[in-house]
Amino acid sequence: MAGKSTDSGDGEIKSIPYVPISHPFIERLIGTIRREYLDHVLFWGEIDLARKLEEFRTYYNGYRVHSALNGETPSGMAGHPVLGGARLDAYQWRPHCRGRFQTPMAA
Repeated sequence: MAGKSTDSGDGEIKSIPYVPISHPFIERLIGTIRREYLDHVLFWGEIDLARKLEEFRTYYNGYRVHSALNGETPSGMAGHPVLGGARLDAYQWRPHCRGRFQTPMAA
């Protein structure tokens, strides 16, 4: 699908192939996925890649806080239930993306 991207199933965003400035938000997302995840994991085929990208999507939207959202997760901003913060005196780590990322959770 050169030059086309979908935005969470809501519609089609057309961009010019091989011209990163034609749609900077897609380029930023691709760069984030590559730098934070794909540069650090191996995948063995299309199915394995799709599974690992789904794990990263779940982590990125549901557990990773974003500074542009004032420390909130995208899921929390969309009105989905947000897990309570962990107490600093009793917590444990929750692994994401097969242990690549970890977030604190209440013990």
